[in-house]
Amino acid sequence: MQLIRQPLYDLKTRPFMVIWETTQACDLACKHCRAESQPEHNPNALSFEEGKKLIDQVVDLGKPHPLFIMTGGDPFKRKDIFDLTDYAARQGLPVALSPSGTPLLNIGNLARLQDVGCKVISLSLDASTPAAHDAFRGVAGSYDWTVNGWKTAREIGLKLQVNTTVTRYNLDDLPDMFALVRFLGVMTWSLFFLVPTGRGLAADEISPEDYEAVMNFLYDASKYVSLKTTEGHHYKRVVLQRAYLEANGLPVEKYMQLNDTYYRLSAALHKHLEDGPVPLIEPDRMRRTPLHVNAGDGFVFISLLGEVFPSGYLPLSAGNVRTQTLKEIYQESNLFKSLRNKDALKGRCGACEYRYVCGGSRSRAFATAGDYLAEEPFCSYQPGSFPFPEAIQEMKH
Repeated sequence: MQLIRQPLYDLKTRPFMVIWETTQACDLACKHCRAESQPEHNPNALSFEEGKKLIDQVVDLGKPHPLFIMTGGDPFKRKDIFDLTDYAARQGLPVALSPSGTPLLNIGNLARLQDVGCKVISLSLDASTPAAHDAFRGVAGSYDWTVNGWKTAREIGLKLQVNTTVTRYNLDDLPDMFALVRFLGVMTWSLFFLVPTGRGLAADEISPEDYEAVMNFLYDASKYVSLKTTEGHHYKRVVLQRAYLEANGLPVEKYMQLNDTYYRLSAALHKHLEDGPVPLIEPDRMRRTPLHVNAGDGFVFISLLGEVFPSGYLPLSAGNVRTQTLKEIYQESNLFKSLRNKDALKGRCGACEYRYVCGGSRSRAFATAGDYLAEEPFCSYQPGSFPFPEAIQEMKH
């Protein structure tokens, strides 16, 4: 089994994923909100006709088409979101939507979304209890709206990804979140690691050592639920290292940097597993790294005003789709090309043997050091310290 998932085409020519911020309007007030959401839709945002032109530009990137995700804010706050979804689906794009947990997340909107060609939605749930989730999202009732929308989406046949932002508020709640995800069922559990931008505060981050603990916990959990990380790129290194140790019968404790947080999370995970039979997921989906994409390298974000960013968490514009094509910006901008050059990385990232598959969070490097090529500040790994270089023999670059 190959652990490192690679796209079937050159990421220098087109991205694997295109995210369009259709609006910043949202009825929630989340503590970490990248978009610093507003009550009403911005009238200067890309119009319906401009949105169609953007969709045409995504199609023009070539086949296989990128995954096209319409996010916000809350996309349901755009009155033309169903027409935009319909247009994108008719052009052959795989379309996903990322609505918020509000009263707009209802059977009528979800069924209509499915009718116009949306195949996947992603919902955010950041705690296993209503009180903790609602406190994080800033609105009472958000937990219930999200969970009910989750159940409804599954009932009508929409595929579902659940997003959880890892912060100091929910660090110890992750095993209970795992149990909830297993109970309600998802296509993917996506763990977002906080980047201090927008409303996100550096004070809400967990420590580098706890990052390592969480990623080792996620490796354990990945045997029971399909998961991935966002802005937690060093999870890919952990997967390679843990898989090697496991395959060779070597003790994890001796070779991985595990602290008390890991053992606490691990004990809680196993307590949930003891509560009832939980089958392993299919072997070819176990212990594989998330797809090898990073900011500007397989990934592109278009703001509601048409600005093209390497990531929604890396607020450096490489151009605007109102004046340039997405293909031109993605392929030719100096910003995107430098992000795809892993040999340009600095500090420990530049020296790391895993840089071609990991590369660290360029967004977090920029947010903390003001330099998107700086080392990943929340990775505690010292390059070359894992004594089995053959653990990365499958790595391709």
